[in-house]
Amino acid sequence: MALIEGLRIRNYRALRDVTLGRLSRSQTGDPLTPLTVVIGRNGAGKSTLFDAFGFLADCLVIGVEAACDRPQRGGFERLRSMGIVEPISFEVYYREAQNHRPITYELAIDLDRAGRPVVASEVLRQRRRDQRYGQPFPFLRLDHGAGQAWAGEDALDIEGEESNERVPVRLTDPRQLGIATLGTLRDHPRITRFRDFLKGWYLSYFTPDAARGLPAAGPQRHLSVHGDNLGNVVQFMEREHKDRFAGILRRIAARIPGVKTIDTHVTEDKRVLLRFNDGGFTDPFFAQQMSDGTLKLFAYMLLLEDPDPPPFICIEEPENGLYHRLLDTLAREFRAHATGRSGAPQLFVTTHQPYFVDALTPEEVWILEKGQDGFSAVRRASEIAVVRNMVAEGLPLGGLWYSDYLDS
Repeated sequence: MALIEGLRIRNYRALRDVTLGRLSRSQTGDPLTPLTVVIGRNGAGKSTLFDAFGFLADCLVIGVEAACDRPQRGGFERLRSMGIVEPISFEVYYREAQNHRPITYELAIDLDRAGRPVVASEVLRQRRRDQRYGQPFPFLRLDHGAGQAWAGEDALDIEGEESNERVPVRLTDPRQLGIATLGTLRDHPRITRFRDFLKGWYLSYFTPDAARGLPAAGPQRHLSVHGDNLGNVVQFMEREHKDRFAGILRRIAARIPGVKTIDTHVTEDKRVLLRFNDGGFTDPFFAQQMSDGTLKLFAYMLLLEDPDPPPFICIEEPENGLYHRLLDTLAREFRAHATGRSGAPQLFVTTHQPYFVDALTPEEVWILEKGQDGFSAVRRASEIAVVRNMVAEGLPLGGLWYSDYLDS
């Protein structure tokens, strides 16, 4: 499974210039961990950071203009950092697998002469198979929708010669990403793999009320971002992975206090009901009767147990609605699923709950802070020597945060 080692965001609201992890041009820092958690005070920029991932994914699916104009964003000028005239830009540094050569994706978005958001530049870089040093080779380089791409797995660009695998590119719509178009072509497998990776990102907008709905019966493979097909996913798991799912339900039920078993019931009008059996009662409770916390915990556990999980999962403030003693368990479950098997998803979580942070290591936690200039800055908890030493002595990280050791 692909793993993001570093990310840089510039000029996106309060994120004037923040870097998490390791980048291609700066190999001094450690890469992001399989479970990465961002903490900070209210207004520090956690929601903005979460939305930046969603914005990047939206740019691929619906184009940069539509991504800017989504209701929660309000247009390019409201997204670009206040007082800044430079483009909004992103840099993603990732590996398709642990031993694979890293790839860098760079995207810059600006306004055209008509005031519309367009792709100002787009670059994909990777070192050649036999290249150990020097700058990675740009196998895609576009400037306002025009440029070049190199086909195949190991294209060469020989100075003074015209490569047979060099393809001129001119997009008809500068509001669309080049990887969205070229990634559908068999001649560009590296672009295709990155496009599929970005397209597979999952941002959780789970709401318990959505999970309490009564969807039409019918198995569905993956959980929707709002969780309104929770029962359908259970149907799919029951039908396609019956033995495995029985074990999954036993593990989930063991982690949800008071829940003995979980199953589904299809009504006469072909709607699916999710049922929870409490050991103290004969008749089961339906999802409509369950607490917000129970539904949320079940949804997260089911998402993590997906036989074909998304490569990258973002969850904002998973603690909402959960009993505080469950947060340590949830954090450990997140780490276990992010590190426990080949092909596991990378998890990115924002939180303001110390009980959740207690289960984490300083390498997994990043602190987002708002500066006096109104822009956010970020640092790793492991960069604070006193915090690193106190955790090594056995003190919980969340307790140190509560005691202001993680604040400036």
